[in-house]
Amino acid sequence: MPAETLETLGGKPIRQFSVFTENRMGRLHELIMLFEKQDVHVLAVTALDTTDSAILRLVVDDPDRARELLQSNKFPFTESELLVVEITSVTQLKAVLGAMLEAEINVHYLYCFLSRPRGRSAVALHVEDREVAADALRRRQLRLLDQSDLTR
Repeated sequence: MPAETLETLGGKPIRQFSVFTENRMGRLHELIMLFEKQDVHVLAVTALDTTDSAILRLVVDDPDRARELLQSNKFPFTESELLVVEITSVTQLKAVLGAMLEAEINVHYLYCFLSRPRGRSAVALHVEDREVAADALRRRQLRLLDQSDLTR
């Protein structure tokens, strides 16, 4: 029997935007303000910088509108799907990481949410195999979120 995917469970996967930009003062602020002015809320963010460039990874409550804004304002970006797991304690974070270890899934990176509509904590995971990772998390009875959990 094949493992259930988030899509077969009826949930729309959570989209991450990776925005590529020059590494200069104020660039992240510009992007956040662009979204804020258009009522797109940044729920999670992480930044990776090098000497000349930066990658800004974001999860928002309205990915369709965010995509339009990035395109119309000429921000180079890519999109990918993340696993997002609700956590209520450090113990649950250990369970998330333990599930990945048990399933032998590499975690490329993770970052925490700034906020969620219902105020619960969550962690975003970019992993090498989303379906196997999702199955491992469900076996530990951890709650996977979908885009509807993030929409205001």
